[in-house]
Amino acid sequence: MPLGFIVPAVLGFIGAQEQAGAAESAANLQYQGTQEAARQQREMFDILNKQQEPYRTAGYGGLTKINQMLPYFTQQEKAYRPFTAQDLKTNLAPNYEFMKQQGLGATAQSANVASPGSNVDIAKTKFAEDYASNAYQNALANYMNQQSQGFSQGQTQQSNIFNRLASIAGIGQTAQGQANTLGQQTSTNLSNLATGGANALAGGQIGAANAMAGGYQNIGNAGMLYSMLRPSGGGGLSGSSFMNQYNAIGA
Repeated sequence: MPLGFIVPAVLGFIGAQEQAGAAESAANLQYQGTQEAARQQREMFDILNKQQEPYRTAGYGGLTKINQMLPYFTQQEKAYRPFTAQDLKTNLAPNYEFMKQQGLGATAQSANVASPGSNVDIAKTKFAEDYASNAYQNALANYMNQQSQGFSQGQTQQSNIFNRLASIAGIGQTAQGQANTLGQQTSTNLSNLATGGANALAGGQIGAANAMAGGYQNIGNAGMLYSMLRPSGGGGLSGSSFMNQYNAIGA
């Protein structure tokens, strides 16, 4: 086959080889880039996740304490105790006896002036009953206020302790939520990078294969063209002779 047919075909094939190599090289570089990006993504996740660890630890501590104190938080409140004589004495005004005696004396004097006799005793008795009744009502009110105050204080104490622990537990919950979101984002990014790297390698292999196929097609076209143009009965080169010439030129 004349060099006019061989040289273009050989140059085209060499160019195809170069193009295939470039396609594979570019694909490998792109794949390496995705691997480096994936490594950085994992490192950043590890750093940020580590930074959230103290907050999660504190939150776990708060939640554990709440679980430990559940019996305290769920205990039934004590019912009001019956009002006893001792409670009456305890809740009477400190000056009860003094004021009663003063009142009885004043009542006796008033009764003597108005109408001496048995009316004094009646007046004193009525005063004592009225005074005692008011004093007892006040004592009962004081007792009930103390009972109610004790109940409210117990409820408030429970709420304060629970709310503080729940706030600490919430710190851990927030940190865990941020770590979960970061993990999902990292997982998505790594998946996309892996897909991109695989596509890059596949694209490079397809590009290289297409380039080589084009090179072989050029050689085939050159041989076909020569066969069509050579004189009939001429001593053309066989296919093996053509490739031997190509290899000799390529060498």
